[in-house]
Amino acid sequence: MFAKVLIANRGEIARRVIRTCRRLGIATVAVFSDADADAAHVAEADEAVRLGPAPAGESYLRADLILDAARATGAEAVHPGYGFLSENADFAEACAAAGIAFIGPPAPAIRAMGGKSEAKALMETAGVPLVPGYHGSDQDPALLAAEAGRIGFPVLIKASAGGGGKGMRVVEDAASFAAALDGARREAKAGFGDDRVLIEKYLVRPRHVELQVFADAHGAAVHLFERDCSIQRRHQKVVEEAPAPGMDPALRAEMGAAAVAAAQAIGYVGAGTVEFLLDADGSFYFMEMNTRLQVEHPVTEAITGLDLVEWQLRVAAGERLGFGQDDLSIDGHAIEVRLYAEDPDADFLPQTGRLDRLVLPGAGGAGRDWGDPHVRVDSGVREGDRITIHYDPMIAKLIVWDRDRAAAVRRLGRALDDCRIAGLTTNLPFLGAIAAHPAFAAADLDTRFIERHRADLLPDRTPAGDDALALAALGVLADRRRAAAARAAASGDPGSPWHDAGGWRLNDEAREVIAFRDPEADGAVAEIGVGYRRDGALALSLPGGGAVTARAELDREGRLLADLDGVRVAGTWVRRGLDLTVIRPRAGRAGGIHRLSLVDPVAEAEAGADTGALTAPMPGKVVAVLVEEGAAVAKGAPLVVLEAMKMEHTVTAPRDGTVARLPFAPGDQVEEGAELVGFEAE
Repeated sequence: MFAKVLIANRGEIARRVIRTCRRLGIATVAVFSDADADAAHVAEADEAVRLGPAPAGESYLRADLILDAARATGAEAVHPGYGFLSENADFAEACAAAGIAFIGPPAPAIRAMGGKSEAKALMETAGVPLVPGYHGSDQDPALLAAEAGRIGFPVLIKASAGGGGKGMRVVEDAASFAAALDGARREAKAGFGDDRVLIEKYLVRPRHVELQVFADAHGAAVHLFERDCSIQRRHQKVVEEAPAPGMDPALRAEMGAAAVAAAQAIGYVGAGTVEFLLDADGSFYFMEMNTRLQVEHPVTEAITGLDLVEWQLRVAAGERLGFGQDDLSIDGHAIEVRLYAEDPDADFLPQTGRLDRLVLPGAGGAGRDWGDPHVRVDSGVREGDRITIHYDPMIAKLIVWDRDRAAAVRRLGRALDDCRIAGLTTNLPFLGAIAAHPAFAAADLDTRFIERHRADLLPDRTPAGDDALALAALGVLADRRRAAAARAAASGDPGSPWHDAGGWRLNDEAREVIAFRDPEADGAVAEIGVGYRRDGALALSLPGGGAVTARAELDREGRLLADLDGVRVAGTWVRRGLDLTVIRPRAGRAGGIHRLSLVDPVAEAEAGADTGALTAPMPGKVVAVLVEEGAAVAKGAPLVVLEAMKMEHTVTAPRDGTVARLPFAPGDQVEEGAELVGFEAE
């Protein structure tokens, strides 16, 4: 076994590898960019080496700097995690040339599966079933359009290199093909430096089922059963579970044999995943092979009892697999969901910002231990960290296990209810809606699950009700009392009446109004009347016409403990400036999250009028300007395409109007909030 391992990655996978190495007595070396200098994986490793500036191209993708760090620290092996250099054959070869073990497959195996077109040709030779499509080297647009017509619409355009949903477009008809091809090629070029694509028949209701394979350098190869990853957005996985619901033993054996054959055809060593599309009639087709550990590997660990990172280390050190296919069995059911900083209502646009509050349930991961051994959290961030534009915006993976799927679904719902995240928009309510959906409970799954149930999973946002507004107001008042107490403690006269924030008056009951602006009510202002009673209680007059007598305390962690007319209510209250987040536990399956702004009358009076500008939601690069100045456009018309975080985002007209200004041209870099289009509404 190795004495010291360098982890050439960041975030939750770096922490995952560090924990396994620590258990095995292996020293660890972390690498980091300037953006990650204070990251959790850096703090947890035995040693850490700076690579360079925040952009991945200047840090985590610099193979030379990583190898320099390995040599300088005496690391015997490099674990690439997933993403970055994990499927880079040149990096694997460079490690070997430097006498450093690469904890992954040999370079020829990576190359064999690195191009989707070449991989499909190889799998066809190996007898693995393929989806009808075009995987050729001729990339002439006219030929590709003709091939799409031959295959029959709808078709799927996919980047030949890379994955993760980048460079992928579903095309419903011939008229949409050219624009979709241009977008897929731009995204593929930006994400992988390669704009080649392939075209496949788009199956209407397939499931995405993948097989975890493992092989050693002595010729042994097994599969560790399947995972269902059908629930996806933007062709990226949202929910993964093992085993796949409804999988019968015969089909499992057939798909497992095909996956092992695929691995053996390329001389595979280590952990890998063979991905298939499973049609409703039981037919399955090879999609691609990921020559690395997958994000969703914990669900396989949960049902097999194996630590896949440990076996990666052992196999890379030359050990034989300690088990054969007949030694493996499935125990229970596991489900994983990915918590992302993204806005599901804005086509899952990634979000950046500070994690003002991050409380996650579970034991065995990097989260807070709530005493449930069957809930695990793998996270690369901590409360107070920032989600930046430079890397994937995943906050955490939440994994649950139980004896059967129905129990696992219930446990998932409870675990999501226990999450507390504030400071930026996340997909937590969206995941809660999936966990609570009858179709998910019934395992009625396919790759268009989200599209089919969009109205249920992404309902129109509703304004905060009286209960949420009451908690928001009580939080403001409790925070005011806490601040007054802190001032009193630091004062030379702690008994001074000027430190009193209780609103007590000698004669009549004191009153005030606290107002909040609610973005889910089109910016309308809700006012809560507050009366200070002589017994210390508060009389709240709520916008819905209700009135309650209340008391509340706010602890150091932002937990708000309120009494509303004798009913005890607990919530989470987080404030940054004038922005508030109120989280009500078990309020609609992780849906009780309300973001409000405390109205400051002075600031409101000084606020300017709407400029009519459409701004960049995050820093990025303008890749296309689709209109000209002076053009009259209809609501929803595409105006500008922005590339950010390796994905394309199209800015559209919010209503009918005229394009007044276009400050940027294709290729220009823009900052968050920069005006992309000057727009004059009709």
